[in-house]
Amino acid sequence: MTATANSSSPRITVPGAKPRSTQGLRNMELILLIFAVGIVFAAILLVQLGVTGTFETNVLTLTAIVAGLVVGVHIVLRFRAPQADPFILPIATVLNGLGIAMIYRLDLADPENAGVFFTQSTGQIILTGLGVFAAIVTLLFLKNHRILLRYTYTFMVAAIVLLLLPLVPFLSVEANAKVWISVAGFSFQPGEIAKICLAIFFAGYLVTAREKLGTVGPRVLGIRFPRMKDLGPILFVWAACMGVLVFQRDLGTSLLYFGLFLVMMYVATSRISWVIVGGGLFIAGGLIAANTLEYVHFRVAAWLDPFSQEMYEASGGSYQLVQGLFGFANGGLLGQGLGQGRPDITPLASSDFILAALGEELGLSGLFVILSLYLILVARGFRIGHQGIDNFGRLLATGLSFAIALQVFVVAGGVLRVIPLTGLTMPFMAAGGSSLLANWIIVAILLRLSDTVRTQPKEVEA
Repeated sequence: MTATANSSSPRITVPGAKPRSTQGLRNMELILLIFAVGIVFAAILLVQLGVTGTFETNVLTLTAIVAGLVVGVHIVLRFRAPQADPFILPIATVLNGLGIAMIYRLDLADPENAGVFFTQSTGQIILTGLGVFAAIVTLLFLKNHRILLRYTYTFMVAAIVLLLLPLVPFLSVEANAKVWISVAGFSFQPGEIAKICLAIFFAGYLVTAREKLGTVGPRVLGIRFPRMKDLGPILFVWAACMGVLVFQRDLGTSLLYFGLFLVMMYVATSRISWVIVGGGLFIAGGLIAANTLEYVHFRVAAWLDPFSQEMYEASGGSYQLVQGLFGFANGGLLGQGLGQGRPDITPLASSDFILAALGEELGLSGLFVILSLYLILVARGFRIGHQGIDNFGRLLATGLSFAIALQVFVVAGGVLRVIPLTGLTMPFMAAGGSSLLANWIIVAILLRLSDTVRTQPKEVEA
């Protein structure tokens, strides 16, 4: 034990103090995983019975694959991160499994998939496997999160490169938003990985700059605002996000990146002025974009008046949004039941509007449970950040957790017509490998952070 000098009383560092037994945490996680896999099995079975009225063994195969993947992560945690949070993995499993069940339900609704082995749900399971494998690799090679601090500016360069890739002519994929690249016939959205790189960079940068950014500056109405020369980082990030909005035509990703930076800046400095300045900059940029960029103006118009005949029938207009709202209305309080609704009527129901599909068949009560799971997942991430001793770990855990929270809000707000549609996908649930890969890596980093928090030396009063 080592004592450290303190103005009031000495503090004693107790190496390896463990608040709860390793076996207890992992056994709790295993019990929750069994329960989570049971929910996924029940959802897939209900989908099959609801659509076809028969039971086929492939429902067991689908569930067994999902179960095998997450049990693999559980085994790795027992040896590599025994003190990791026991709730994060089961929650991610349930969300991912419900997404697979709904995609499977949409596959069964399409007559073209009759007798076809490789459907979208099959592809989603394969992509889930890749995401879980990436999580395992992250846990195996990332022995301590502080290693990431050494490569702060490397992650900055990686994030910039990833953001620029969709603008490369021979890599970009033609779409409404230039956020996809195609390599060897496989499409990928590099911005999903870029958000992780940006979170690591922001955390590393703010650890070194927090004193300068948080202690000086003029006071206005009791609020200390930053000096003009200290506004460089926020202006640079704002310009980068506006560049994403203008050149990549991606409102959602721009909002996600800038919101991530603002929250991490606030956590690092405890100054609300950064949020006020940053929020004002983004609102100003959004208003300018809405009045000068045609596609942004079109989305805002579709949001404000989706039920007008002209907007409903326009190409790329409000048809998708309105169909999603009708789906929510059809679901009511308890839903139509898995396999009993018509979520396939809504365009892109397996990706952008998977929340509307779930709302129709599970109802308001089902959506409440799903959103509560996201809330618990984010709360556990914030708890990890709050308990962390080193500033880098605190900022990283908070930033990654907030990235999930903001993405859920933006997607749910878009399909529920709280805010304009942005094109982001629901974490863990929507079809697509880019988002799954990124979110499973985030899960692995949070698990590593939670293990470090529990096993690092604790300071107690002497």
